[in-house]
Amino acid sequence: MNWAVRTIGGRFHYGWLVVAVVFLVLLAAAGTRATPSVMMLPLEHQFGWSRATISLAISVNIALYGLMGPFAAAAMQRFGVRPTVLAALGLVAVGVAFSALMRHPWQMILIWGVLVGGATGVAALSLSATVVTRWFTTHRGLAMGILTASSATGQLVFLPLLAAIVQKYGWQAVVLVVAAAAALVLPLVALLLPERPHDVRQRRYGEAHDAPPASPEPQGNPLAIAFGALFSSIRQRDFWLLFFSFFICGASTNGYIGTHLIAMCSDHGLSEVQGASLLATMGVFDLFGTTLSGWLSDRFNSRVLLCWYYGLRGLSLIYLPHAFGIDFFGLPIFAVFYGLDWIATVPPTVRLTADVFGKERAPIVFGWIVAGHQLGAAFAAFGAGLLRASLGTYTVASMISGGLCLVGALLVLRINRGSRVASEQAA
Repeated sequence: MNWAVRTIGGRFHYGWLVVAVVFLVLLAAAGTRATPSVMMLPLEHQFGWSRATISLAISVNIALYGLMGPFAAAAMQRFGVRPTVLAALGLVAVGVAFSALMRHPWQMILIWGVLVGGATGVAALSLSATVVTRWFTTHRGLAMGILTASSATGQLVFLPLLAAIVQKYGWQAVVLVVAAAAALVLPLVALLLPERPHDVRQRRYGEAHDAPPASPEPQGNPLAIAFGALFSSIRQRDFWLLFFSFFICGASTNGYIGTHLIAMCSDHGLSEVQGASLLATMGVFDLFGTTLSGWLSDRFNSRVLLCWYYGLRGLSLIYLPHAFGIDFFGLPIFAVFYGLDWIATVPPTVRLTADVFGKERAPIVFGWIVAGHQLGAAFAAFGAGLLRASLGTYTVASMISGGLCLVGALLVLRINRGSRVASEQAA
């Protein structure tokens, strides 16, 4: 670690290397979270499990992934980013590997729902917010956009490969590949992830040389820190606007499209590989869309950006049921339109959270907002599975998801409206 810091830290700002390492961590976590969508049909065929049963395990995973956010951010403040991330990646690797032995639904709920959901919740958006806050004063939106785009890149890298492995070798081979990918990231975190800029004798990127030192972060029990941030935040209207708008974001992305698109494509005669390739295509466009969103959030009003993002996403979801009936161009148009907007909402939401609650409190408060995102995703993952099981189609679920996004476009216009923000919080 010290050798790497001395070699690299003096040549350019180390914050960008931290972004690269955390990008790989989030990449591995994104690939892990995407795996159940590839396993849904093979598990249904091999064990006779219904999509509602498998969706329940996925919804538990998604919910815990979000609920871990504030506690993970507090643990990073108390114990450090590196040890917290190392422990989470180790649990992911071990838990995913053991899932190759599962034979009953409760085992999938325990391993993929509870263990993997909780562990990947550490390598989540709260990690990105913590790193960006610690290492950047300027270009925070761009750095957050790059890290957020790792989720899309995780789909790009993993889904077509995993779908092909499923078809040729079965779902057990898939979980072993994913476990190995998580294990490979461990040494990079151990060697190349210092805690703060002063550990490599640098300041935050863009910070003035005469800037006062950063305020000390809260110390103490991580549970107390996390709940303290929650109790002080829930009294503000902006917290609930951020929470419920991000609930809608999660319901319309990870929960619905991320979980059910491959199965939806199967309903229309497309193979798992074709469905996974469609998700990967969306991931390519989201890589650009989310990075661009970070750049835009450094320059334009975040409320207006979010209104456009939610509105356009809602229209694309309402269009989705019709896309399957349009030869050749139907699904590609959806993939481009929706892909550019997949998680472009994250950088402006982080920006607004920092504006409202301040840079020091923002990572933990944002962790609670991410919990809303994942609760929305869990709601949509399970709800869409139930609607598909009862109606035999995903059309109603698509319309509900699109309508929620249009509501979200109106909600975000009320966030931080008319308030005066201190310059050090808006920086």
